Parts: sequence; structure tokens; C-alpha cells
Amino acid sequence: MVTKVSLRQKKISKGRKSLYLDFYPAIPHPKTGKPTRREFLGLYIYEKPKNPIEKKDNIETLKIGESIKQKRENFLNKPEIYSQYEKEQLRIKELGEMCFISYFKKLAYKRKNSNHNNWISALNYLETFTNSTLKFSDLNELFFEDFKEYLLTTKSNKSDKVTLSQNSAVSYFNKVKAALKQAYKDGLLQNDLNGKISPIKTEETRREYLTLEELNKLVKTPCNNDVMKRAALFSSLTGLRFSDIQKMTWKELSFTKGQGYYLSFTQKKTEGVETMPISEQAYSLLGEPKESQTKVFEGLEYSAYHNKHLFQWIGAAGITKDITFHCFRHTFATLQLFNGTDIYTVSKMLGHKDLKTTQIYAKIVDEAKRTASNKIKLDM
Repeated sequence: MVTKVSLRQKKISKGRKSLYLDFYPAIPHPKTGKPTRREFLGLYIYEKPKNPIEKKDNIETLKIGESIKQKRENFLNKPEIYSQYEKEQLRIKELGEMCFISYFKKLAYKRKNSNHNNWISALNYLETFTNSTLKFSDLNELFFEDFKEYLLTTKSNKSDKVTLSQNSAVSYFNKVKAALKQAYKDGLLQNDLNGKISPIKTEETRREYLTLEELNKLVKTPCNNDVMKRAALFSSLTGLRFSDIQKMTWKELSFTKGQGYYLSFTQKKTEGVETMPISEQAYSLLGEPKESQTKVFEGLEYSAYHNKHLFQWIGAAGITKDITFHCFRHTFATLQLFNGTDIYTVSKMLGHKDLKTTQIYAKIVDEAKRTASNKIKLDM
């Protein structure tokens, strides 16, 4: 019996359509052996292309889909003309014609929150570098060395006056490596290309922090934005990020007799669920309790205008360090280690998934101890 193969489209999220082959009658699934009518190709088109680039992308993708459909039809209905080796070579060639950009998009859209934004940013640089056209067959070590060099020298998409930071380049290149690793798992790559490509080295950044003396100066110094002051000091006592402080509601706070106050929340950045004990002093910065859905720090905003009050407050306290709101989180971590809290506990309190992320603070403490040890000198 002749097997009819049709190229069809299925609507999915983000205004896209997924291309798949429709077999009639059903054919055995290559992995399970069970009858199947569908084979999704991992190819996507825009349902309503908005510009010439998206229209061109649709045309090229449909051509690839039609080519795969024709070859599959020949393979099913004229099996005698292909040897096993030829069949495998055809399969490899078909995979090579698939678009890596489309595959990367599919992975990016699966990500959520800030990780999603990071993947989309990586996608934007990859599309610019390749003019939105990149076949799996074009992927090799030399290509990725060139892309690595591009990321380290290109201008930032946020401003054409500054070069993309090295740590951003590290992050975006790691997303591409992750996509290669997944493609190998999915059987779309014959070799583990990700394992052959070295990552971009992370540039060490200085983690500015405040001393306990400087924090106490800030406590005594008035600030034009009271909610900003309370939130910053709360961060220094808990290590919470601005995003988690800003969205915090009263229902996330609880009190257990004999143990004290607790904060139960979902980290905005990592989506990790955390239960964190907080000190009475930290709780005292929150003000009078309100309805459960009400934000604790009502009116807390992150903008150039609101940050101006933060910088003025720090300056008024006589502190000349370049301090941002995030530095209060650094301050919490550094002071905890200075005062003997073990690094594992600090890592858990910061909500880090990897202890290596916390070790940068231990390095700061070690450097400070070394500096302190050299301050006492005898006339030998």
C-alpha cells in the first residue's frame, strides 16, 4: 500500500505554527514501533509574518519542510532503492537542513522569567550575527569561535556607544552551548559539539559592600525617600534582592513562638521557593502590618529618579563608595562571613543554587583579612 505523506501546520504559542508530516495510513514510530500518523519536524513558521525577514524565514522553512516530506515519501514508498547506509545518510542530510535558529527559538520560549529574557537576548545576537539563517550542517567549532569573537567585540543592544560586557557575552554564549547540548540529546547533532567548544571566561567583577560602621552611619542619616531607606537596610539584614523586596506582601510573613519571624516567598530570579528566618530588627523596618495581599514596601520603585534619592542618602552619610541597591545584598553576605557564619549557610540564605556563586564573597573576606594582617608592623 502506498503511504501518503502531507506537510501540515499546527498552531502553537507566540503566534507560530509547527510543521509536521501527516502519514496515511499510519507508519511505525522509529523509536517505539507503535503506529503513528504524525512526525513533528522541529520547524516553525510565523502565523502572521510582520516584516520581510519573517516572510523570508517562512518561505525558507516551508521549502525545507517540503523537501523533507518528499524524501520521506520516497523512503516509505520506494524502500528498495535505498541501502541502509544511504537511508542513514539521507536522515543526516535532512537534519542538516534544519534551522538552528528556529530550534534555539523553541528552547528560548520554554524558559521563564529572567532566564527567558536572557535566552531572548542571546537569540537576538545570534540572529544578527547570522542574518537569521543558520543550518545545523553549518555548525562547527570554527563558526562558534567566530561567534565568540563577535560577542566579545560587538556593541550592546542597549546602547551602540558601549561594547557588550564580557560577563553578558559569557551568559549569551553559554545559552548557545546549552542549545547544542540539548540538540545532541535530541538526536539532531551527530557529535557532541558543545563538549568541543570552550566557554568564554568570566571576568571577575568587584563586589562593593558597606562596613558595619558605614551601615550605622546610614541608619542615622535621613533620606528623602523613606521606603527606599527602609528597603535598603532590610536588604542588608536579609540579603534579599530588590525584585523580591519590591514584590513582598504581608501574607509572606509569619511568626512562630520561640523561633521568631519568617519570610516564605518565591524568588523572582530563580523561581526557587524559600523560607527564610529574619531578625526582629529586620522586621521592625517593615512598619505596621496591613492586609495580606498588600505590598510591604508600597511605593518602592526602581528608576533613575528614585535611585537619585539612594545616591543622595549615601553621599549625605559621607560614604564615597560606588553603592547601588544590590550592594546591600553584597553587604549582607560579606558581613555574615566576616562574623563567622559558614559559607554553606550564607549560600542558602542568599538563595544561591551553586556554592561557587557564594565563594566570591569568601574571597573578598580573605583579601580584607590579608590587608588587616599587614596593618600591624613592628620595628624589627
